Amino acid sequence: MRLLLIEDDPGISEVVQQGLSEAGFDVDIAPDGATGLEQAFGGTYDLLVLDLMLPGINGLRVCEELRARRDTTPILMVTARDSVRDRITGLESGADDYLPKPFDFDELLARVRALLRRDKIHKRRVIRIADLEIDTVNRSVKRAGRDISLSPREYTLLEALASREGQTLTRELILERVWMDEDSYSNTVDVYIGTLRKKIDAGHATRLIFTVHGQGYVLRGGYVEDIS
Repeated sequence: MRLLLIEDDPGISEVVQQGLSEAGFDVDIAPDGATGLEQAFGGTYDLLVLDLMLPGINGLRVCEELRARRDTTPILMVTARDSVRDRITGLESGADDYLPKPFDFDELLARVRALLRRDKIHKRRVIRIADLEIDTVNRSVKRAGRDISLSPREYTLLEALASREGQTLTRELILERVWMDEDSYSNTVDVYIGTLRKKIDAGHATRLIFTVHGQGYVLRGGYVEDIS
């Protein structure tokens, strides 16, 4: 599983990254709020560990911006500010859990695992966007009530796009984090996008899958105009 640690203290970042890596997680680090937001928007992370007091954009703003964009990635907020009011503010901004500093790493690890279990249990069984339905348990897809047969790679790509509705996924991100295949070429993604469009969009007045030139691909619901 891939985690993003947004923390400006290099000492804490190093210790937490090492501990989480030893626990089997793949951990990226962002040293400030702006970088953290950019990485979160451009990546497919299973969980964020977010410091509250960050240079520039603070943790509350990061959390609020992610939730405003309908990003449901679990967020564990960590901070030295541990009053009841601070905890309430952090949770109301969209954080799923709140851990005061200084903390014991074993407790942080336990909270990370608990949030990941909770997210797995409560993850939406069916993703609905316009007339598209994706059953994430049975890995089945329908559009306008009609069953659509997809290959495993086509399905994984579609689910990744749908779960990040409105967010652009780059070709590199799809290869490295969605398919876990760093050896394929970026035009492989283009080929699969082409087959997905034929199966998902062909014959429908409303298109769902779009190209963002120079960046990648995005799935948007309810758009008729051609922006590709």
